[in-house]
Amino acid sequence: MSEMTKYGFRIRTRGGMTVDNLVVQARSREDAETRIRQIYQHCEILECSEIAASTRGEGVDLESMISLISRQDEPR
Repeated sequence: MSEMTKYGFRIRTRGGMTVDNLVVQARSREDAETRIRQIYQHCEILECSEIAASTRGEGVDLESMISLISRQDEPR
């Protein structure tokens, strides 16, 4: 199974309005652009960037929260 990647887009609609921060998840950049063009017909893609997947270590997990709470309860 192929991994999905998130792509961020900045486009200009056929009416001339600029739309920022559109995010599409797809298997490839080409697939992501196809999806954007299906949603925003006749748009111009101004910018496309691959959004880095967040690693699990960046967030706070349940175990580290419990550990932090436990340390706060200890006498000093």
